[in-house]
Amino acid sequence: MEIQEQGHTVVLASGRPTAGIEPLAEELKLKENGGYILSFNGGKITDCSTDEVIYQKTLPPELVPDLFRLARKLDIGLLSYDEDNNIITGMHYDEYIDVEKNINHLPVKQMERVEDYVDFPLNKCLGTAEPSVAAEAEKIYEEKFGDKLCISRSEPFFLEITPKGIDKAASLERFCQMTGHKREDMIACGDGFNDLSMIKFAGMGIAMGNAQEPVKKAADYITLTNDEDGVAEAIERIFNVP
Repeated sequence: MEIQEQGHTVVLASGRPTAGIEPLAEELKLKENGGYILSFNGGKITDCSTDEVIYQKTLPPELVPDLFRLARKLDIGLLSYDEDNNIITGMHYDEYIDVEKNINHLPVKQMERVEDYVDFPLNKCLGTAEPSVAAEAEKIYEEKFGDKLCISRSEPFFLEITPKGIDKAASLERFCQMTGHKREDMIACGDGFNDLSMIKFAGMGIAMGNAQEPVKKAADYITLTNDEDGVAEAIERIFNVP
């Protein structure tokens, strides 16, 4: 709040759906302060001051059935989000779907064949599995869809499936082009695998103390962990906020 009062712009950049980020945007008063939500790993960028979606890219609809069919074949979880802000998933249910549910505070809607339900654009799908299984699933999805989609992991147990060209760095570059902000002036904080490109892209990349090792190695500075208010520590250090 204090750095916004100084005229700095806050962007909440996350793999989460927009609905999972909006409560944080409201708490931080991004509407009043001209902030932005960069959701779905950058698949959707929203100007909070106007509620306008200034950029959006969605999954090719012809690929969606194949994504869910492959998940059933591999016996992993695969979820997305509908227009009523439900998490939609098949009949495979694991603890990591609950993680996504609890992070975003969204209800889960299970069904036999998600692809029969989806007649609307999807910004992304999220696979869930034990880390070793997710790593193998990442390879299989990459082999099958890597020329058409971006396949990555945000956490060891989360498999991110987004449109080609969608990651946090590419989306922040688009953000800069659309808003006039400069990459050199950008400070990015992150902890997950999907934050790696953003950490490298920003003028200053900050890894949380609990970040994945590749993120720490790429960062200019390592702050405290999430549980120790690492973002606040970084802000105080860089902006001299008491």
